[in-house]
Amino acid sequence: MAAENWLASDTFMTNAPFSADDPFLVIAIEVRDRSRIRRVTQHDREPVDDDPLGDGTVPGNRRRYPGIVGSVTLKHTPGFVCAPIWTTAGVPSPPYDSTDPMASDGTLLQPAGGSTFLIVTFPPDAVMMSPDFRPDLAGPEHAAAAPGIAQTFEMDNPGMHTTPTMDYGIVLSGKITLELDDGATVNLGAGDSLVQHGTRHAWRNPNSEPATVAFVLIGAGTR
Repeated sequence: MAAENWLASDTFMTNAPFSADDPFLVIAIEVRDRSRIRRVTQHDREPVDDDPLGDGTVPGNRRRYPGIVGSVTLKHTPGFVCAPIWTTAGVPSPPYDSTDPMASDGTLLQPAGGSTFLIVTFPPDAVMMSPDFRPDLAGPEHAAAAPGIAQTFEMDNPGMHTTPTMDYGIVLSGKITLELDDGATVNLGAGDSLVQHGTRHAWRNPNSEPATVAFVLIGAGTR
């Protein structure tokens, strides 16, 4: 789709290439106003528990699926959205047991071998530079939206943080700047990918439009 983020496409949402009888769980979540993300989790072909973890209906499908991914839009950081998709607390052990790890609160930083998949929308930096911005109110919201990750941010260097993870990222839409430990910067745009080796960094958005990035964080061991 030219000039369109497929994740936010209503056509993509409603014209699913599989039926309710296929071995998939399909969950839609709100991530920003009208945008939605489809989460598809493949599992063994067996009946799905009728007691849903969340009460969600996917457009274009006739049945309800258990589990709703919870996205958080921060009131005191307008435009910032954190949407955790899935986590594993260790090395996965198929088959899937129908337990949705996002149904309960918990840290987004997993131990060695664990993983976190999340999608984050970064508003323009101008939001945080506004005279109306209240870091004393925004801070607790960030801590609740990204537990574990938010606590790694440096108080004296806003935005800078270091997590004990190997991070894979891909920019889904917009433009964003990766600031490195030495102050150097790398500009990234839609379609660009990155690998972060547990190093100190910050995400900056000096642009006028939000940027959305998908991340997979792998819990790292120690040498």
